[in-house]
Amino acid sequence: MSTDLFIRNVRPLGIDLVDIHVSNGRIGDIGPGLKPPTLDAEKIDGSGRLVFPGLIDAHAHLDKSLLGLGWQRNEVGPALRDKIDNERRMRVERDIDFHQQTTRVARRYIEYGTTHIRSFVDIDTDIGLKAFEGLMRTRQDLRDQVTIQVVAFPQSGMLCRPGTVDLMEDALRNGAELVGGLDPSTIDRDPARHLDEVFRMAEHFDVDIDIHLHEPGDLGAFSVELIAERVRAVDWRGRVTISHAFCLGGIDEGYLQQLIELLLENDIAIMSHGPSGTGTIPPVERLYRAGVRMCTGNDGIRDAWGPLNMPDMLLRAFLLAYRNNFRRDEQIEMVLDIVTNGNARVMKLDKYGIAPGMPADLVIVDGETHVEAVIERPPRWLVIRNGNVVARDGTLVDQSDPQDPASGP
Repeated sequence: MSTDLFIRNVRPLGIDLVDIHVSNGRIGDIGPGLKPPTLDAEKIDGSGRLVFPGLIDAHAHLDKSLLGLGWQRNEVGPALRDKIDNERRMRVERDIDFHQQTTRVARRYIEYGTTHIRSFVDIDTDIGLKAFEGLMRTRQDLRDQVTIQVVAFPQSGMLCRPGTVDLMEDALRNGAELVGGLDPSTIDRDPARHLDEVFRMAEHFDVDIDIHLHEPGDLGAFSVELIAERVRAVDWRGRVTISHAFCLGGIDEGYLQQLIELLLENDIAIMSHGPSGTGTIPPVERLYRAGVRMCTGNDGIRDAWGPLNMPDMLLRAFLLAYRNNFRRDEQIEMVLDIVTNGNARVMKLDKYGIAPGMPADLVIVDGETHVEAVIERPPRWLVIRNGNVVARDGTLVDQSDPQDPASGP
């Protein structure tokens, strides 16, 4: 149950010291030198600390993580199919408890100040809906601490594994909010039919679309064109995200400009997480400055694909800046805008930000500037969700739920 909070002496990005009054889970007044509106309001002195709106991960795979399961030696091959097949074998052999794992990772996200997550969930004929059902339980359990938006995702392929479409429809029928797709040419080897199925499900269930597109160069660019054609055909403008879109960094300038115009015309968003490796990546600043909706996320976290990444969106901002060679403060502030407002726009969070009337989702940290916080990534001094303090000094306030399989170390 939310109580009144009176937060004194904090600094939003680009603003001097202010006080923030929180009432009934929402931000009330903001400004310098405010007086506590009620005697019983909990008073918090920020002592000049920085305040962010709740951080957002718009591209996660909560069901994949092996956090807490001991070290998994990684010897997977380099190809995408190698990683997919290795993961399918491993999760069956280890009999992964998807509720436990998604809970464990989501709680860590909360400790790092994340209040909203878009998570893909693997659906295939080996595990059926087990991962989906585990994630949906976690979403319900943690609904007061974090919002989880679920994407039904055919990680192992859709057309190449008969029965997957039926399972995805079951997930959409039972609470998944988006339908996912994956490399229509290189995985299913039938791009037109793959995309037709994705858009058919989107229309039938009236849901948005988020498509993983790892395909490089002209092949990936061709897939972007096919996606845009279907957006126009079914009037799905503003309802599609293309994740990764490595191809946008591997085509000539003229073709890139054509695709940027296509993205803008159809209001297609692009997700880039600043991936490792020597391959091409989307030109984040070019797309952002052109007006393309941009978002980002942590992707996989310590999973069968690799041991890297943590559920920390300030770390993700650092990596996105580093991978794109962003050095100027204004460029890193752009990345912060993507991590917060950009992700909120893509996830369609109508009420978001540090302004009167918005839900009181706030993260308070030590630091000289918000850009410095991206570099230093200090512990989250305070995390507030809907006006309730949910984490202090990097630790969840509520560690005592005996029904939570991820409680404890």
